[in-house]
Amino acid sequence: MRRVSPEPCRWRIVHSECSLGWGGQEHRVLAELEGFKKRGCDVWLLAPVSSEVFRRAQATGIPCEPLSGGRWQFPFAVLKVAAWLRRVRPHVLNPHSSRDGWLLGVAGRLARVPLIIRTRHIDVDYPNRWLSRHAFTTFADHVLTTSDKITKHFQEMFELPDERITTVPTGVDLSIFSPEGEKAKLGSDPINAPLIGMVSVLRSWKGHATFLEAAARLKASGFNGRFVIVGDGPIRERIEQQAAGLALGDVVTLTGHREDVPAVLRALSVLVVPSTKHEGVPQIGLQALAVKTPVVGSDVGGIPQIIHDGETGRIFPANDAKILAVKLRETLSQTDVTRRMAERGRAMVEAEYGFDTMLDKLEAIYRRHLSTAASPDRI
Repeated sequence: MRRVSPEPCRWRIVHSECSLGWGGQEHRVLAELEGFKKRGCDVWLLAPVSSEVFRRAQATGIPCEPLSGGRWQFPFAVLKVAAWLRRVRPHVLNPHSSRDGWLLGVAGRLARVPLIIRTRHIDVDYPNRWLSRHAFTTFADHVLTTSDKITKHFQEMFELPDERITTVPTGVDLSIFSPEGEKAKLGSDPINAPLIGMVSVLRSWKGHATFLEAAARLKASGFNGRFVIVGDGPIRERIEQQAAGLALGDVVTLTGHREDVPAVLRALSVLVVPSTKHEGVPQIGLQALAVKTPVVGSDVGGIPQIIHDGETGRIFPANDAKILAVKLRETLSQTDVTRRMAERGRAMVEAEYGFDTMLDKLEAIYRRHLSTAASPDRI
């Protein structure tokens, strides 16, 4: 058995992320960097200069290095990154997306980084499993996922033993995501009118179409309330066109991206997480539970891992707008039942999904793999 590192606060940790956008995955990358920086570690980010995570990391004082290069530049990019890693001598290297996973995995092996971790945030299949398996075995020492379902899927695809893969959902900062605090102003409706919302990047698999179809059903039945879609992304125009086609212009608002997510969640009567595929444990679901906002989620991915049907929220079949509308009416009409669910949801997040709990779990993985013999000082 490897010996535990005696100086965990002196770990040097490098994360990479090739995505240009800003969603749950990129938020997780930055959160880990900031969390371990506060715990006394030296941290770095490798990302494209044009990416949002690069900009935000720089703004918080985290050292950043540009990540670039197309497929034909791959060998040169590997050598460049490997040389940088030899200078930095990290204990831990953690790529988060497919392209940087291969690049950093190969470069990390060349630079003899003691611990290479691959984090997967969404549940996807891999057509060429033989090739993809190397990304999570040959070029990684440990795999992290954000939900038990993703973990199980990866174990089935790549025959990963329990000791090579761990589920660590993104933790919630309970001091920020609290039931007490300001509520965002998301419309001009009376304060007592129900407000049902989604908060996510506007991507095709997030389920906005189902959300709007359920809104149309509720409106047709005389529902006296409004619907709000918070976030931005590549399908905004498609969402606007669907809302117009369903004659929802007077009850649906698209706010665009918002930074005041805790206040937004406190303003909602119900949060809907209607994802149709890929979803790990959704951060927005945990954040809503933390502020005691009722949640209705689809039965996809890691959503049922936190939204226990009838206990911490309500679950409906993915893509089923009719059942979603029913669940929303139940949530708003069964006030005492819904309130108890919200209380249990907050208690669950406090017990299992706090931000420090996430960092503790990651630190335990680092401790298990690292030893003084594996110190980067020996590279």
